[in-house]
Amino acid sequence: MPVPRIPGYSRLTKTHKFSAAGIAAAGAAALAFAVVPGQAEGQTTAVKELPAKPVAWSHQVLDHQAQRESLVQQSALASQQAKEEAAAKKAAEEAAKKKAAEEAAKKKAAEEAAKKKAAEEAAAKKAAEEKAAKEKADKERAAREAASRAAARKPVYANNLDGWIKESLAIMKEKGIPGSYNGIYRNLMRESSGNPRAINLWDINAQNGIPSKGLLQVIDPTFKAYHVEGTSWDIYDPVANITAACNYAYHRYGSMDNVNGPY
Repeated sequence: MPVPRIPGYSRLTKTHKFSAAGIAAAGAAALAFAVVPGQAEGQTTAVKELPAKPVAWSHQVLDHQAQRESLVQQSALASQQAKEEAAAKKAAEEAAKKKAAEEAAKKKAAEEAAKKKAAEEAAAKKAAEEKAAKEKADKERAAREAASRAAARKPVYANNLDGWIKESLAIMKEKGIPGSYNGIYRNLMRESSGNPRAINLWDINAQNGIPSKGLLQVIDPTFKAYHVEGTSWDIYDPVANITAACNYAYHRYGSMDNVNGPY
């Protein structure tokens, strides 16, 4: 039902309505209207319009609410930031642990590879040394066996004129020096009568200070020049004397068999 208009009063403006509505919504005390009596009876004065003043406490409520919301938002942001930082820290720690584990695994693998390589090299070195030692032992054994076989095959010559001539002939055959048993025997019997210590102290050689010596009466310069390797360097040694004399006769006469007198 519409409110009747009272003569002499002015109605509430839009500002008053908004102010009253704000006060009512907030639960504040209602505004009072004062009526001023007129000078004449029956005359009323108009209600003065009250200025629309802001209600301070309602704004404070809103400010507090905004602050609370801001604090809640800041707290939420701080909490989210802390969670993100914690997650980032945890991820960094896990990444560091993973990297450390990978580096440790690489280091361990490298150490194991180095140990394996060193073991292989040591084994190869040992095998090479064992192979070389075996080859050396085999060569030494083969040499001993060959020497033993040679010694077994080598004839034993009698320590007499017959044995000396036969041993000299064996050496001469090995060295390619011609000659026969009879040719050697004939000449040495003429020269020394088979005496290995014979020496001529009266001929021209003796007069020149180089007397003839041994079974085939060889002088020292001739013996040294025609000495046969493998025989003694003692001019009185029967075998050395015969082989050196036969070597000289071979180079000068073709063979001791061709010598029938002093040579």
